[in-house]
Amino acid sequence: MKNLYIAEKPSVAREFARALKVNGKNHDGYMEDADSIVTWCVGHLVTMSYPEVYDPALKKWSMDTIPFIPDTFQYEVIGNASKQFQIVKGLLNREDVGCIYVCTDSGREGEYIYRLVEQLAQVDASKKRRRVWIDSQTEEEILRGVREAKDLSEYDNLCAAAYSRAKEDYLMGINFSRVLTLKYGYTVRNYLKENRPGAISVGRVMTCVLGMVVQRERSIREFVKTPFYRILGTIEVDGDSFEAEWRAVEGSRYFNSPKLYKENGFLKREDAEGLLQEMREPEPLLMKVEKVEKKVEKKNPPMLYNLADLQNDCSRLFKISPDETLRIVQELYEKKMLTYPRTDARVLSTAVSKEIQKNISGLRAYPVLAPYAEHIMEEEAYKGIAKTKYVNDKQITDHYAIIPTGQGLNAWNSLPPTAKGVYEIVARRFLSVFYPPAEYQKASLTLEWKGERFFANFKVLYKQGFLEVAGTASSRKKNEEEEETKFSPELIRYIASLKKGSQVGAKSFDIKEGETKPPSRYTSGTLVIAMEKAGSDIEEEELRDYMKGSGIGTSATRAEIIKKLIHIQYMALNKKTQVVTPTLKGEMIYDIVYYSINALLQPKLTASWEKGLGQVERGEITEEHYMKILEDFVVKKTELVKGLQNQNAFTPLFDRAAVYYKKGKQK
Repeated sequence: MKNLYIAEKPSVAREFARALKVNGKNHDGYMEDADSIVTWCVGHLVTMSYPEVYDPALKKWSMDTIPFIPDTFQYEVIGNASKQFQIVKGLLNREDVGCIYVCTDSGREGEYIYRLVEQLAQVDASKKRRRVWIDSQTEEEILRGVREAKDLSEYDNLCAAAYSRAKEDYLMGINFSRVLTLKYGYTVRNYLKENRPGAISVGRVMTCVLGMVVQRERSIREFVKTPFYRILGTIEVDGDSFEAEWRAVEGSRYFNSPKLYKENGFLKREDAEGLLQEMREPEPLLMKVEKVEKKVEKKNPPMLYNLADLQNDCSRLFKISPDETLRIVQELYEKKMLTYPRTDARVLSTAVSKEIQKNISGLRAYPVLAPYAEHIMEEEAYKGIAKTKYVNDKQITDHYAIIPTGQGLNAWNSLPPTAKGVYEIVARRFLSVFYPPAEYQKASLTLEWKGERFFANFKVLYKQGFLEVAGTASSRKKNEEEEETKFSPELIRYIASLKKGSQVGAKSFDIKEGETKPPSRYTSGTLVIAMEKAGSDIEEEELRDYMKGSGIGTSATRAEIIKKLIHIQYMALNKKTQVVTPTLKGEMIYDIVYYSINALLQPKLTASWEKGLGQVERGEITEEHYMKILEDFVVKKTELVKGLQNQNAFTPLFDRAAVYYKKGKQK
């Protein structure tokens, strides 16, 4: 009897065939030798059927046919994938196939892809089926995954969660999009003067994301700048100078005064000028040292990359979208250069940490960072990593952090420049954790003059530690570098040598005007991070704690959600800056949802559904229980919208947003 290995993509199947030494004949859609067959899907081969497949009458959207809740969900082969499906179906049911190894991507979506194929192929239940779960496509990892493959039934709960998630998106998308389109579609089309009818597209996750972007835009639009006035003293010491800032701390004549914006600034310039006049006399301006503090601060390497962190940095550094980042990282994974990309974890597993020197050693063949990898190997700095915060099995669900495998570097020269940049920042982040902390000399100074206090803080890098390998602009933010070079070591040493009661000369006192700033617009990268962290302000502790580990969407879907919102023109993306803003239509849809199915805009809703999916996956509740709650929610909300009669109430809201766009303020 033969073993059948089924991968998610042709490229992955080839890696399995190479690792398993399947050197037989290549057939149309599979490879085979005397003992093994390797075949593949092409992503999804099967999808959920549209309502008209259940009943042709459902093709026409009507209030009379919603809510649509099928008793049994139907599935069908995707049209352009039918040829490969028939090939895979035939192989799954061959009499000489004794064991099926499921090698689709190791996660909820990969599980769903295979199970749908098996369902429609009607595979004989007596066949053995084993699940291969791997974190990279190196030969060693593939062979380990096959060797340690578990019975597929051990992943039945994961399968149930995958089916539930798909049904959830289907039922909400079909019913809510139809009911909102039927109720408000004409209102939107008429206002925008659109000739063609178009659906109002909503979903459990994407509408929540749209809400985040619209709410941020409106916060910016409604923001009123507040000027404030700070007083700074320029202090001369030992041929150098620095600025000290006045603050109205306890003991100041302005402590808790209503004239202040904050303790370090006045609301009105004339009040700042009044104090300034007092400060300038008499001369010489000799300020007394009231307090000196000095210490060494250690800064540890950052946590390893998960997909959201990497997408954020790639948006900032390379100005590419999360979708493009995922595409690049997926290709690097398939070239064996990086581990599995769709992960939320920022740490390594204990098992991986025990053999991590293999990854480091392989990077000695990577010219950009070879000296650093060599240094780590020579110093055996990888020993003891399992006892650090960078290794934590409890923080890993499906996969550990994204790291270099140390293999596949023969493909380096052929990579496009952006892919090289992405690989480099991942490799730098990885090697950083084997270096010591960076160390800074810090000093703070409190000066007294006429009963008022001035404060100055100093910080200078004196031991690079991990920053040596982390690099500068390639992986760190500009303000971090400026902070490290602002003061000279000589000035820090002089400040640290001052004693309480010493005097220093103030060259001048000046007013520095500032103003409050509105929130920043999201970039594609910061939006991914916001999705990952969404729900942190949820009041219910249980839901809030659950959202800490999930956010809205998943590492595998967040980029696609943003891409879809841009495609349907609810959001706009500036490709040069990666700044994301809502469109006028996006704001209109937001208002409609806000006054109809408001829950779709709340992270709390997503948190509750994600919590339920997690319970299904862990076997704490059944799929049937989850679906009953979901179906009741869909029916209730659909019927609620059907009963609303508020179509004519939106014009003033639309007008308000339209004025903003007509003025061209959104740049």
